[in-house]
Amino acid sequence: MDDTAPFHDLIGITLEEWRDGYARLALDVERRHHNRSGVLHGGVLLAMIDQAGGYSGLFCTVPGNVRRAVTVDMDCRFTGQVTTGRIVAEGRIVTAGRNIFFTRTEVLGPDGKLVAYGAGTHRWRSGSQVPEGVPADSPLR
Repeated sequence: MDDTAPFHDLIGITLEEWRDGYARLALDVERRHHNRSGVLHGGVLLAMIDQAGGYSGLFCTVPGNVRRAVTVDMDCRFTGQVTTGRIVAEGRIVTAGRNIFFTRTEVLGPDGKLVAYGAGTHRWRSGSQVPEGVPADSPLR
């Protein structure tokens, strides 16, 4: 599993499982992820929903190749709070067309309870519509 997203390093996201149509990401909640009320910032949950949803449509079947996409639209519902522990986001493709794919993601707290969920619309970049993707150094971005 190749995960070279600098943003993941920045906030501490790890890619745990990745296959066609599915991605599971995790994050250990730390004080740096809190808002001023002392709970996990909603922006972190949004980032997890965006990343897990996007990654669910970007699994590549050719080693060394990549698939890329951009988020077109995303929504989120917050259903709980987290202060410490590990959260997990599971993103799945709901349906996909020629250039656009639609996702649904759930974020579970340390106790396994739903803390947020959302849906996303993502557009594949040129060449990324196919599971084989493009060479990593391709100018198609």
